[in-house]
Amino acid sequence: MLKKTLLALVSALGIAATSPVAWAGKDLDAVKQRDTLICGVAPGTAGFALPGSDGQWSGFDVDLCRAIAIAILGTPEKTRYVPLSDQVRFATLSAGEVDVLTRTATWTLQRDASLGLDWTGVNFYDGLALLVRKDLGVKSAKELDGATICLPQGGTGEAHFRSYYEGLEKTFTPIAFESQAELVSAFFAGRCDALGYDSSGLAGFRATRAPKPDDYVILPERIAKSPLGPVVREGDARFADIVRWTLFALVTAEELGVTSKNIDSPEIRDTKNPTIRQLLGFTPGNGKALGLRESWAYDIIKHLGNYGELFERHLGKDTVLGLERGLNDLYTRGGLQYAPPL
Repeated sequence: MLKKTLLALVSALGIAATSPVAWAGKDLDAVKQRDTLICGVAPGTAGFALPGSDGQWSGFDVDLCRAIAIAILGTPEKTRYVPLSDQVRFATLSAGEVDVLTRTATWTLQRDASLGLDWTGVNFYDGLALLVRKDLGVKSAKELDGATICLPQGGTGEAHFRSYYEGLEKTFTPIAFESQAELVSAFFAGRCDALGYDSSGLAGFRATRAPKPDDYVILPERIAKSPLGPVVREGDARFADIVRWTLFALVTAEELGVTSKNIDSPEIRDTKNPTIRQLLGFTPGNGKALGLRESWAYDIIKHLGNYGELFERHLGKDTVLGLERGLNDLYTRGGLQYAPPL
């Protein structure tokens, strides 16, 4: 009797765990009612989020925002971008002035546990690094004893550099700047020996802001880990799930070889691969589970491509940044990008 009761309980729990929940929270409702997704982005960072002369934004972070908009609203055009400094990004999100931050903040325990915000994944694995002039003759961060380092105000950089140099029994002098524009201008004007920032940002500053990019070098050390990804407010689990699985859909598509170019080919349309069929909504269920139409992931990949396509379009070897995939390659190729199963 007890065994039958336990089996019935397990069965009931299994059904409950896999049944779709037909509710939406306040943040998802607000996006739908507004008919626009508002994304907080870095203030003009090459390759990630940059407004063109026509006012249209483009970049890796922008495409993630567009992907989320496609999932919820069916089109990438219903988006708005708000450039946010390090000092105000969390307060702006908490206040509801933006719906999501895309890759603007490092995921740490203290932030995750104390800000009332949720990191929904990592779309870019980065690391805190230093940019210096080549004529300084420095090959390593360890050689910068007593150096002045330009840093963004309100970030985690100063604490990381202090820990790093104290461990080496060396010193440095931080010079903090409120805006990114002031920070970068000060460094290239020679006010600091080095510029401390995530390595991807440094690559962008060197490529687009340096008087002569070849005169500058990013030192090899990564002072601290910088896992970067989309951030939402706590309290709307359904919206967080959609943001999270939008990222995972992009990664899964690359794992499966589904691209914007082949998605409508007979090879994909007629595939017997059950995971591809689930991803693209040919086999229904995932859309219903998230409260979305079944074609949500298909529409994202059709419009924008998979994770690798986004990376190569904005950050890869044929762009001004010229970044290698590195840690952001798929786990099957030695990187860290890995999506849970559908």
